[in-house]
Amino acid sequence: MPDRLEILAAEVEDEVQPVYRRIERIALANHERVLAAFHAAGVREFHFHGSTGYGYGDAGREALEKAWALVFGTEEALVRIQLVSGTHALAACLFGLLSPGDELLAPQGEPYDTIHPVIGLKDPSPRSLIGTGVRYKQLELTPDGSIDYGALREALGARTRVVLLQRSPGYRLRPALRLAEIGAVSALVRRCCPRAVVLVDNCYGEFVETAEPAAAGADLVCGSLIKNAGGGLAPTGGYIAGRRELVQAVAERLTAPGLGAAVGPTLGFNRLLFQGLYLAPHFVAEALKGAVFAARFFERLGFDVMPAYDAPRGDIVQAVRLGSPERVLAFCRAIQRASPVDADVKPEPAPLPGYASGIVMAAGTFIQGASLELTADAPMREPYAVFLQGGLSKEYVRLGVLTAARALLEN
Repeated sequence: MPDRLEILAAEVEDEVQPVYRRIERIALANHERVLAAFHAAGVREFHFHGSTGYGYGDAGREALEKAWALVFGTEEALVRIQLVSGTHALAACLFGLLSPGDELLAPQGEPYDTIHPVIGLKDPSPRSLIGTGVRYKQLELTPDGSIDYGALREALGARTRVVLLQRSPGYRLRPALRLAEIGAVSALVRRCCPRAVVLVDNCYGEFVETAEPAAAGADLVCGSLIKNAGGGLAPTGGYIAGRRELVQAVAERLTAPGLGAAVGPTLGFNRLLFQGLYLAPHFVAEALKGAVFAARFFERLGFDVMPAYDAPRGDIVQAVRLGSPERVLAFCRAIQRASPVDADVKPEPAPLPGYASGIVMAAGTFIQGASLELTADAPMREPYAVFLQGGLSKEYVRLGVLTAARALLEN
């Protein structure tokens, strides 16, 4: 006989059907865009064969980057397995665009933890942006979690070179950034400071809406292939897409001046990168359905969630405020038990490179760190919220959520 949690799950599944339909309409529009890009790029079977060594003349890489630029609405794209994470892609952009005396402006408060050492926040090293002479200015969000446009207008100046936007809120309980807000910031920057570049960290945000940040006016966008854009198949990698001269500048930072985007072997991974991009709108939709289910389920159990199940979304992350370190551990360990890989592993809080406090991570994934697969993580600090993301099928998310709920009730 079903227990009360299974009965609740069935009720929630019925309740969220209208939100599922909305997600499916977004997925269809994104599928159409990706398919049109593959056709325009002339993707052929021989493009799946990779290169070694320097990677000169890799036709598959060139076709992939053409398709990527079309999907993301940009002049050019750099899609490389040599970019090992979203942080690496973002760091390449920042170091490629900023010179001593330039200013980096962050209008959403403190950026995500792993970019702190890159900027040089708190403890600037000689190799950080601040250590090399780049100025940093930070604006705080309004009480409701929105960008303060008046403060942004006042902060923009002759030295402002990069305005950094972060699509996902990271370990903060605020709404994810949506395209309408990216458009408002981009328009303001264009009016007040035409020299400045609007750079968007797009991690967790790809294919959540029916367009990408360039369509809203962003100049450059970057992200990880082991999150949304890799479709659960890319084994590693990152991307940078935007205006041609900006992408070329970043490419020379990634490799070397004079080499730029001309080098970078694909080592036989082209097929996975093509196929991952092709499938990404579907798997993002599955992850979004899982997040919607989790939001309503835990809300019905009495927990605070961000965002609400029926709220518009800018990323795939679902936050649940649990209120105690014991509940955070119970939740993450339950998600690990519900994973297909390393299910018997017991996550413990531990220091991780780039994070200020201990982090507990549940990630029984086929690809290490691939958070489009079902994962959960949390910093061990107030307000003791856990961040659930991914799920290549909503059914797996449901199983994971039920396992976590039982662990919380036992705790």
